Amino acid sequence: MPGGSDALPLPLPPNVLAHLLLVDNPPHHAAGDFCLAGERIVPEGETRYTFSGIGIYRPALFERVVRGERAKLAPLLRDAIAQNRVRGELHGGRWVDVGTPERLAALDRDLRRLTGKAL
Repeated sequence: MPGGSDALPLPLPPNVLAHLLLVDNPPHHAAGDFCLAGERIVPEGETRYTFSGIGIYRPALFERVVRGERAKLAPLLRDAIAQNRVRGELHGGRWVDVGTPERLAALDRDLRRLTGKAL
């Protein structure tokens, strides 16, 4: 799966808690989140990438989360990464972080330009 694929791997190997899709770092997140060492996600390395928010997760990743309570994903992933239980791949296609109204509006403008129509 290095270099990206059309589908995330299913099923996950038994010892893997998550498989993440990473992307090149957008300007607003230049430092990235994680590194890849082959198919392993590692906390440090030569090149950092941004977590796209897309992944496959085993329920065991969330065992410590109390039902009904909010929990942040990043600490759960970092713990699993430290245990060498997270795999990933780099997505080579287009990906857009629409996490703010401004970025969503910019995407809307780009799509209108591409299609020549109002959406």
